[in-house]
Amino acid sequence: MSYAGSEKRGNIFEYVRYLEDRVQQLEAEVEFLRRELNYYKGEIDKLLAAPLVEAVLLELMDDGRAIVRSSAGPTLVVNVSGTVDPSKLKPGVHVALNQRGSTIVEVLPIVEDYYVRAMEVDERPKVRFKDVGGLHEQIRELREVVELPLRAPELFSKLGVEPPKGVLLHGPPGCGKTLLAKAVAGEVNATFIRLAASELAQKFVGEGARIVREVFRLARRKAPAIVFIDELDAIAARRVDVGTSGEREIHRTLSQLLVEIDGFDPLDRVKVMAATNRLDVVDPALLRPGRFDRLIEVPPPDVSGRYEIFKIHTSRMALADDVDLRKLAEMTEGFCGADIKNLCTEAGYNAIRRNAETVTMGDFLQALDKYTVARFKGRGSRPEPRMSI
Repeated sequence: MSYAGSEKRGNIFEYVRYLEDRVQQLEAEVEFLRRELNYYKGEIDKLLAAPLVEAVLLELMDDGRAIVRSSAGPTLVVNVSGTVDPSKLKPGVHVALNQRGSTIVEVLPIVEDYYVRAMEVDERPKVRFKDVGGLHEQIRELREVVELPLRAPELFSKLGVEPPKGVLLHGPPGCGKTLLAKAVAGEVNATFIRLAASELAQKFVGEGARIVREVFRLARRKAPAIVFIDELDAIAARRVDVGTSGEREIHRTLSQLLVEIDGFDPLDRVKVMAATNRLDVVDPALLRPGRFDRLIEVPPPDVSGRYEIFKIHTSRMALADDVDLRKLAEMTEGFCGADIKNLCTEAGYNAIRRNAETVTMGDFLQALDKYTVARFKGRGSRPEPRMSI
């Protein structure tokens, strides 16, 4: 065989290998394009498909059909698709209905109301019981009524004692009711759900009661949990026979709250805390045993309490040697914890205005003089503090 013939045959083999490689590349490209085509066909089918209808399963019938309440309003008797797991079909679950055939095609996951979900405190407050001054008895009661049943429920089961369901903190404004709730949230390893009672006063009929149900449903699902309702008197005022439509709606919300605290569904490991400045206007139905069993008064601090509060709020301040916290506590008769905190802040501003590096007793006296005039002038509810030392 000549050299030219062998060279020609080698070129043909190389060309055949090139064609084979090229065919493989084209086949891979065709497969990729086929997948792309199927994907976009599926997307088009989704866009053209009729939407599914949400419904709540009410009851399963003996013949395999189900009774559901559609989100559109009517109650329907529908079939169940063979692709749905029968073990997941329980009364109360949310399902998806095929709009064309009204058939259950999917069991929907639990959907929490976004408004209620926002009430859950994800990041725990940094406040602890040691940061609360002058309320030793109140802290002791909260530990016994709220913290202990959640941490050691077996103690109560062993003795056959049912712990209190609810705690109501009451007292003048600024004395530490909300601060105690923050301390409980920081101390107890439990889900903490906080809401203001004014958030339950909704515009539409039944909306406030629905929010109450959703809040307690979330608390039961995430037990152990604490539900804290601030400014309870906004929805818990004494009920009367006559009133506006808005007042009647608030009464419906209150009735739902009463049912959730002491109804047929047990609270289990859910504790209810509330705070109010107006215990005298709260409906008596909330204050009876079985609902808010323990009423804890949070009064204005005495001298030793004010001294502890001063120590807490000045712990990070650069104080001069002449600052006498004990004397300041004696001079601030009638001050609550919030007043003392503002007084310390104002004293710090006085030092800043002087470009000083420490806060002196004079800064506190100047702040006390200013705060007394601005805060208590013309008020008869709190006595004027003594200005002499």
